[in-house]
Amino acid sequence: MPMSLRETLQLTVAALMHATGDSQSELAEALGLTQTQVSRRQAGRTAWTLDDCDSLAAHFGVPVLDLLAGPTRACELLPPTRRRAARGTARAPRPRDASAGRGGGPRIGRPSFSHEEAGR
Repeated sequence: MPMSLRETLQLTVAALMHATGDSQSELAEALGLTQTQVSRRQAGRTAWTLDDCDSLAAHFGVPVLDLLAGPTRACELLPPTRRRAARGTARAPRPRDASAGRGGGPRIGRPSFSHEEAGR
């Protein structure tokens, strides 16, 4: 069963918020809404209006019809300057521990010392 336009828009807005790093509060401020109103729209308790769609498209810099086409299309068209990394909010990758092996992180369940050292 295909998704409704309402569900598609909810997923699209969530994907765009994730891609840009926008919080509900930031989005609400940009749209002239309260955080509670954005939350209700995202939860499906209140529908996004056509005026909201125009505002969302303008805020994210995506054509409104592409906003309604779904998350993949909208995120593909998201201007590079609106992406999270371009805004400087991306988290820096954690440095790899050379002694941790191929997994990149500490090995769980393995002591970081030898049993001989524990007896000292």
